Amino acid sequence: MFREGFKVFDIHGHLPYNYPSTGEKHEKIQQYGRERSERMRLTWDFPASEADPGQAKRPLVARWKDELDRYGIGGLNFLTGWTNDELAAQIAFAPDRFTGFASHPIERPDAAQELKRAVDELGLKGYKLFGPLTPVAFDDESLAPVWTFLAERELPVLIHFGLLGHAGGIVQHTNINPLSIFNVARRYPDIPIIIPHFGCGYFQELLHLCWSCPNIFVDTSGSNQWIRWMPYELTLETLFRKTYELIGPERIIFGSDSLGFPRGYNYRYLQDQVRAARDLRFSESEIEGVFGNNARKLLRLEPSIPLSELKETIR
Repeated sequence: MFREGFKVFDIHGHLPYNYPSTGEKHEKIQQYGRERSERMRLTWDFPASEADPGQAKRPLVARWKDELDRYGIGGLNFLTGWTNDELAAQIAFAPDRFTGFASHPIERPDAAQELKRAVDELGLKGYKLFGPLTPVAFDDESLAPVWTFLAERELPVLIHFGLLGHAGGIVQHTNINPLSIFNVARRYPDIPIIIPHFGCGYFQELLHLCWSCPNIFVDTSGSNQWIRWMPYELTLETLFRKTYELIGPERIIFGSDSLGFPRGYNYRYLQDQVRAARDLRFSESEIEGVFGNNARKLLRLEPSIPLSELKETIR
């Protein structure tokens, strides 16, 4: 799918983490969720169980490294772990292939101090938040120390907005709309703010935010099946085209939202997205930016250079 020598970098992966409880769910809602999850599994041909039960006994990050090797992926950024320390310990297994973000709640009284520790002592490269799980407004003054630290260091923060969870999940919340970060984005333009899944149901609002604020980046991750539930027609190609037309390729970042086994790496999402970009006639350098080098730039990693360009450089 790419020029020889170029390697994909994926901004959006997950290790197991403490997903906050959103309250007790009635058995009918739980059953509804199981039915829709099984339908998705069949639709996308996800495995129901481990083909080799012995694989489950191997270190998790070793399995992820094998997945990257299997699909020729250069690197994967994990957004979540049980704790920041545990995440840092996992990525230390192969620091040339894995990076990670801190993911502790921003409403914690010590959130800024913990973020500084995660960056300076653990080597994490950004911050991950869930809008619909954050109980305080993002522009509340109590959160200013966190935003100030991120701005001073020019560190990226990736914030999930929109629908959250499986069927029965969150669809209404103070911070569910990407525009809820507008005041912060405008006040702290040195913070690269990454919004995944093309806004996950809030695509128009995301485009408005991108139009207003030059520090908003769009993460392409996941199946993006939410487009089927919009009141107007959307396709993956439409998402890429309209985002490209507004902000260009430099602020579009590939993610897979790969999150565990037995599913493993969501390679089909990568294939679908590359096909969409090529159908829209993205140039080779633009494709390499979207599918790796834009993320590397934000994380201050060396770009992946195709063999043909490397030879020209050597000459």
